[in-house]
Amino acid sequence: MGDSEALVECATGRRFSYPELVAEVDACALGLDALGVGKGDRVGIWAPNCAEWVFVQYGTAKLGAILVNINPAYRTHELSYVLKQAGISVLVSAPEFKTSDYRAMVAEVRDDCPDLREVLFLGDPEWEQLLATGRAADPDLLVRRETDLSADDPINIQYTSGTTGFPKGATLTHHNLLNNGFFVGEGCGYTEADRVCIPVPYYHCFGMGMGNLGATSHGATMVIPAPGFDPALTLQAVQDERCTSLYGVPTMFIAELGLPDFADYDLSSLRTGIMAGSPCPVEVMKRVVSEMGMTEVTICYGMTETSPVSTQTGADDDLDRRTSTVGRVHPHLEVKVVDPATGLTVPRGEPGSSAPAATR
Repeated sequence: MGDSEALVECATGRRFSYPELVAEVDACALGLDALGVGKGDRVGIWAPNCAEWVFVQYGTAKLGAILVNINPAYRTHELSYVLKQAGISVLVSAPEFKTSDYRAMVAEVRDDCPDLREVLFLGDPEWEQLLATGRAADPDLLVRRETDLSADDPINIQYTSGTTGFPKGATLTHHNLLNNGFFVGEGCGYTEADRVCIPVPYYHCFGMGMGNLGATSHGATMVIPAPGFDPALTLQAVQDERCTSLYGVPTMFIAELGLPDFADYDLSSLRTGIMAGSPCPVEVMKRVVSEMGMTEVTICYGMTETSPVSTQTGADDDLDRRTSTVGRVHPHLEVKVVDPATGLTVPRGEPGSSAPAATR
């Protein structure tokens, strides 16, 4: 990888080579260590997509701390629930996003969260001091910390939409996340020459796993087009940064294709990408391939609890397979189809029943 670019943040113009990214991640990790964060401690991140999100993601992993992803759209009651339910001791937060004043929201719930001992707002003197402390610390400390870690340690809690009124936390390990990100990148054929445009949110596996880990496990470049999804800024980033891969759910691609000036963007660098989150309409897939040049775009299927991808279509699959199936099972995974009425595995070649499983 050498000095190749690891991360580009289009909103600010900041760029980080791989050595520079490692330095920022280590500073973050050592700064958190100085705050008393250790293996198993829960560190919350409440921010839109930004470079600091990446620093905290990898920095907590180096300490064995458990990163807790907090949806930037949460209101105060959801924030309070996650802070208490996950036992977050240190919260890293943006000061604000869109119409949400995060400072005021944190202040409103903080007294009701007994485990929360530190809040660091990005850009504030306390955050800058954390990084400065980390830069001045002994880097060998991280080597010693890592000797106590295992690939099967929990490293991340992701909250999924709750059907019971509150979000549900899924706990994932180093092994879960890294393995999944790597094989997603393999499915897209990533190399050090790839530049991956990531407009999907970091608080979900799509952004931090399939995006960040998929890229860094192959020496590719992560490109953050904007803090939140904006179709025009996404295509501008693809054009300006010569991205070879673009991620999104079908509605994101529909929004991009629907821009009045869509034809004015130079998307000739694109070859692959991932569409996931919901079934892909055939016409959308045809336009993504023909008009965006993503001839090797893949479809992924999974769930947060599986880190998230379980199946992925091939880069050379025909349109029918890409739009009517969810692809092939990923390496190191097993999939079975069961009859929900009996709970038994059905023979190969037979579909499972679509009837809902009985409540047990």
